[in-house]
Amino acid sequence: MTFLEQLADMLWRPWLLGLFLLVGLWCSLRSGFFQLFGLGAWLKGSAGSLFGQKKRSQKGSLTQLQALATALASTIGTGSIAGVATALFFGGPGAVFWMWISALLGLMTSFVEKTLAVKYRRPAPGGGWEGGPMVYLERRLSWRLGAKWFSFWCVLAALTGGAMVQSNSISASLHAAFGWSRFAIGGVTALGVGIVILGGIGRVGRVSEKLVPAMALLFLSTGLAVVLAHRENVLPALHQIITCALTPHAALGGAAGYGFASSLRYGVARGVFTNEAGVGSSAMAHAAADAPSPAQEGFWGMFEVFFATLVVCTITALALLTSGVYSPAAALSAIESGTVTPEMTGAPLAGTAFATCFGQGGHYIVSFCLFLFAFTSLLGWSYYGERGLSHLTGENRLRKPFRLVFLLAVVLGSVGEITQVWALSDICNGLMALPNLLAISVLTPEALDELKKGIKNLKL
Repeated sequence: MTFLEQLADMLWRPWLLGLFLLVGLWCSLRSGFFQLFGLGAWLKGSAGSLFGQKKRSQKGSLTQLQALATALASTIGTGSIAGVATALFFGGPGAVFWMWISALLGLMTSFVEKTLAVKYRRPAPGGGWEGGPMVYLERRLSWRLGAKWFSFWCVLAALTGGAMVQSNSISASLHAAFGWSRFAIGGVTALGVGIVILGGIGRVGRVSEKLVPAMALLFLSTGLAVVLAHRENVLPALHQIITCALTPHAALGGAAGYGFASSLRYGVARGVFTNEAGVGSSAMAHAAADAPSPAQEGFWGMFEVFFATLVVCTITALALLTSGVYSPAAALSAIESGTVTPEMTGAPLAGTAFATCFGQGGHYIVSFCLFLFAFTSLLGWSYYGERGLSHLTGENRLRKPFRLVFLLAVVLGSVGEITQVWALSDICNGLMALPNLLAISVLTPEALDELKKGIKNLKL
């Protein structure tokens, strides 16, 4: 295990793992597990509102659908495709169970942070709105140090998890499918990102709104086809997930196997990376939405977690487990001997699973979906990094230099070693989340007051 991986493990086990779960449990208990017993309300307030009257967003702001698409673009793809494959490989089948648990609790964490982001947002200089954890940390809690800490690690998270992880997944997937140069893939990706981010958050939202729904439909339909092709293995796969979560050594049916800590660590960490609940990054996209009330944007935050993790991640995990391309014994052997290669995990492993149903076309499908999702994710994270830098320095004049550094990180990430890139991402995301999780735990009652108002507005 390298120094970066050891550092990430020290940070996440058990401290951040416990904090994410405890904050999610706190929000859930205080709300009476609204994510379960209020299922109809938050679905009506989010996806159900799309059937109502549509309106254009104000200048400089995003529509709620654009905000959701931008936030989902930051998660679906690397998190829900490559992230699940990585968690399964290094944490075992039980990691999927803990990913579900983190998502279930994260539904309420997401509601609270998105609600607070809208409640305490402020007008942006060029029109529209801007906000996020750094704003409610400073405006509501008067915790300037916490706001600066969040902003600092937000910038680094944008360069690592936002730029390097996304480009690494793109290059690994396209290299496995077509044999193209990973450096060249990184250069072309950086060029495309540079063209779009010059248009600011408005252009990012418009591009995400067009790409995300179509690619989500493509990935889910083809992923479901893979699961159905191996439908006789669905129940055994579900049994393996639950059994290995509670007794991890059952992955190999003997004394040797994945440890409970590894299963929990990779499941929760990848779950957090997938839906970003508690990290605070996607709250910045939701704060820019033209939302009628804080609670309704909170409902959209819940839908984001539900769709990104409980729907897309589950399809990915079942495709990997039912197709038989993942072997716990082989994975453990490679981990223990230090012979893990990029083709054995991440996006290439997902492509191999899809190939069991679609032949070589399976690699092309995963590569195509991952490229577009990760591309839009790069766009979203460039905005998050800019917002963090703006709050950190109190001005926008460093925006252009940051964009150049961000694009350089895209190129470097495309040729990086995947385990090192993921470790860097875990460290930055974890340190970024610390002040936000503390703020959420303190401000939960305020968000739940907004929840009561939101339910009344829905006329349930």
